[in-house]
Amino acid sequence: MTSMRPPLLDSTFDEAKWFQDKALNEREYLQPQKLHRLMYLAQAYFAVANHGRLLAPAVFIADPAGPLEPNIYRAFENERPWISDEKVPPLAEQFLDSIWRRFGVHSAEHLSKVIRKHPPYADALDADPRSVITIESMVAFYGNIRPDRAPGLRSPKGDHRNTAHSADAPAIETVIRPRVMRSQSGKPVNVLPWTPKTRKSVTDGED
Repeated sequence: MTSMRPPLLDSTFDEAKWFQDKALNEREYLQPQKLHRLMYLAQAYFAVANHGRLLAPAVFIADPAGPLEPNIYRAFENERPWISDEKVPPLAEQFLDSIWRRFGVHSAEHLSKVIRKHPPYADALDADPRSVITIESMVAFYGNIRPDRAPGLRSPKGDHRNTAHSADAPAIETVIRPRVMRSQSGKPVNVLPWTPKTRKSVTDGED
């Protein structure tokens, strides 16, 4: 379910610019297709960690090549447009850095290949190419990947409860870098967002 809270970022362009600048700082050319895959993953995992809240006011469609943000695609089609220099909030900075560290090492081809297997994208493409990938479907899938499940197991199609963690579909606990906070004694402690398992519908029955 989508949160009623506003997106954390004012503009999708702020996110795209952050990823491009991050790549430049690490002496990497960020391919357009890779940018879209990173933005899609960031939107999905942020919504999981924040009860359906959007990271950016973005919409992703199931393009045959992979998830695509059409407004960013059109704006960056020929060259990087001029964008005012707006610093992203610290929470967004930390989150985007986690996404970059977890997924930025992969090529555009690799990210496209694995995401095309993920149900939010695959189901949307099957329904109608270039249809919208809903945030609800992202949360349902990425929010139910569990690191304590036996590797290699997958839930039946349409049932995304407790999907097994893997390199191609990592659990959120392995994606987000914990925030360092202080205990009452002053000792540093790592804090991750609480992501409860999705409750089963009453029509699902018992396992």
